[in-house]
Amino acid sequence: MEAVAHTDLRVRVSYRQILSMSLPITLAILIPQINLLVNSMFLGHYSEEALGNAGVTGVFYLIFAVSGHGLSNAMQSVFSRYAGSGKPEFFATILTQGIRISLLFAGVFMLFTWLIAPLILREIADPAAFPAEMRFLNIRIVGLPFLFLFQLGNAFLIATLNSRFLIIAFVIEAAFNILFDYLLIFGKAGMPALGFQGAAWASIIAECSGMIAVFVVILMTGLKKKYRLFESFIYNAVVLRQILQIAIPLMLQYMLSLTTWLVFFLMIEVRGTMAKAISNTMRNVFGIAGIFTWAFSGTCNTMVSNLIGQGKKKIVLLAVQKITLLSFGCCLIIVVLLNIFPDYFFRLFSNETAFWENGVPVIRMVSAGMLLMSVSNVWLNALTGTSQTRINLFIEILAIMLYLIYTWYFMHLHYVSLAMAWSNELIYWGVILVASMWFMRSGRWKSAAQPTA
Repeated sequence: MEAVAHTDLRVRVSYRQILSMSLPITLAILIPQINLLVNSMFLGHYSEEALGNAGVTGVFYLIFAVSGHGLSNAMQSVFSRYAGSGKPEFFATILTQGIRISLLFAGVFMLFTWLIAPLILREIADPAAFPAEMRFLNIRIVGLPFLFLFQLGNAFLIATLNSRFLIIAFVIEAAFNILFDYLLIFGKAGMPALGFQGAAWASIIAECSGMIAVFVVILMTGLKKKYRLFESFIYNAVVLRQILQIAIPLMLQYMLSLTTWLVFFLMIEVRGTMAKAISNTMRNVFGIAGIFTWAFSGTCNTMVSNLIGQGKKKIVLLAVQKITLLSFGCCLIIVVLLNIFPDYFFRLFSNETAFWENGVPVIRMVSAGMLLMSVSNVWLNALTGTSQTRINLFIEILAIMLYLIYTWYFMHLHYVSLAMAWSNELIYWGVILVASMWFMRSGRWKSAAQPTA
């Protein structure tokens, strides 16, 4: 790998610039989604019960995983603000404090899972599934520190306009995960047949390999030398406080969002094994269709923060609009393909005719939610780029309240069908879109979003 030689880290509002940032991120996100898809396929062919249990445990782990994503988004915003204002010499200090925060939060979340989570889940989970789900989580949570550091390294690469190198670490992570899923779930090549628990060990191995790979990339590309990274781990209260002011509301926002999804999956448990398995498959659908959405949303976060750092607030909305158009268009292509060939998609997870016949109406409803998400998530990340993450948190709380009320009614009080239950995504993303778009268009963020000192 050749040394990186970016001297000007200021972004420009053009489709070429947006795509040059987004496409490598898209490829990087595609690989772990394929990874999760293969994981679910293995578990589905192992047993329908294992596939169903993976829904609850997967969402529980995602609550903490997305908090790390919130932290990395905050780091990305801080990196980009300094990049836009022409002060890349602060990157080393920002990265060091990010490592400190990542390990601290990962440690707290691990202790919570081991000590407190069993007391909570025992009361609300399916009693028959609880022992297996808890054993899985006790193993799975060990991968959290590796995941947080992996995400931190990715945020640094995106902010320094080196997103093309993301693909390397993600390929390595996915390869390890798929390989060890196969070996440890089914007990191949002399490995123990661990079944459901084997998927947890495979994920830990993959996250560790991904973390190592991303920091090796930073070393081998010359970024370490260029920005003098890892030369000092001195505590910096000013930078740490700046990161936490952006990160904590964002982490809470993501955790609250996934907690509601956990509640949704727990409500689904009483609807039977097939409903659980179909819903876990829908989680994979969101992952697939969200590939472009999350890539463009991450680009939006970086671009908005960078433009503010440059003092170009007047063209921020133009950038957001261009990114929104690309995000919706790419998501539309995936949604159309899923709806033309839904039976082929469901057959990847199970050979039972009843499984995909019951799943098709659900995928129709979920498709509408994904299209709405492709627009809403971009505008929400535009708000993140302004560093107004307290507003993000307020919008999230509002959306969650309406989501939970709607879900409770159609899952508990008046259950119509699984497809109707999944229409709650329209409520959630609709509120997100209206609120975040209104705030961005109001211009209220301009007075608060100051360039980096």
